[in-house]
Amino acid sequence: MTVPHPASPHLHAVPPPNVPQDAPKPRIQTAWTAAELMAAEFPEPRWAVPGIICEGVNLLAGPPKVGKSWMSLGLGLSVAAGENAFDTQPVERGPVLYLALEDTPRRLQSRMGKLLGGRPAPKELTLATQCPPLPQGGTEAIANWLDRNPDARMVVIDVFAKMRGPSLPGASAYDADYAAVGRAKRLADHYGVAVVLVHHVRKAGSDDFLTEVSGTNGLAGAADATLVLKRGRGQADGVLHVTGRDVDEAEYALSFQAASGAWCLLDGPVAEHTIGDTRATILRYVKAHPGVRPKDLSEATGIEISLARKTCARMADDCQLRRDAAGAYYAPEAGTAEDRA
Repeated sequence: MTVPHPASPHLHAVPPPNVPQDAPKPRIQTAWTAAELMAAEFPEPRWAVPGIICEGVNLLAGPPKVGKSWMSLGLGLSVAAGENAFDTQPVERGPVLYLALEDTPRRLQSRMGKLLGGRPAPKELTLATQCPPLPQGGTEAIANWLDRNPDARMVVIDVFAKMRGPSLPGASAYDADYAAVGRAKRLADHYGVAVVLVHHVRKAGSDDFLTEVSGTNGLAGAADATLVLKRGRGQADGVLHVTGRDVDEAEYALSFQAASGAWCLLDGPVAEHTIGDTRATILRYVKAHPGVRPKDLSEATGIEISLARKTCARMADDCQLRRDAAGAYYAPEAGTAEDRA
């Protein structure tokens, strides 16, 4: 017999306490003279995943079925347990709230079991499959959880479309998007916590990953950081593009481990993992043997000579290799013989 699960006590909107009208309100300073601002001391930003996910609103976007939910749940488990995120990034342990609004408890259990691989589930990860939209009690529900978990490091909303709620009548699409993310930002700023909003990208690709985020520029404009997960080519299963106010713009090559459901960071520049096998072989050899010519490269690697010549020339055109006047090739970061002359 199946025993019904009791309603979760973790997330529920409650009315605000009755506060006397004459009670003093906390004052938050929002203006300074230039001298005062330069003399002020502010705490360092709190990182959920150092260098990648900082306190504030982090918009994580990607195409359907690319693995955003696997990544979000994996990060939640890592932070709640104080284990390495992406299998390589040390994190500080702290409570995490994961709103899996498109999942069932059974699916969550199955995914967690795969990700944990026999390890005990962290007690500091709270999961919920239902929550009111932000403007209709969701903000208060998340705030209540954060009040009960003052050391919380991350809140994941998967997916944001389930929580944004209706737009104000007459608001433009940009204003509606900006206001929707703004509600999450007020929570993140007030509690000093990283809020991750899982979202989608447009069907049409773009050279600028920021413009691929579905919706208007109001979404990325209101967020503190934007992360776009794209399918990789060659040896990588994905590339995570990151930019933001407190995070350096960067891109990371990732490998998806199907057996465990985990995303892992790959060593080295993205270009080394997103090119085809032939180009990867050539790049590795050229790095180890700067100044090599296609004929010698062909003999050493077994790549047919005409293919070696053609591929080296194309890699030079794509800035994946550098070529000197004598036709010798070098890694892009290495100087040619002409540079050293």
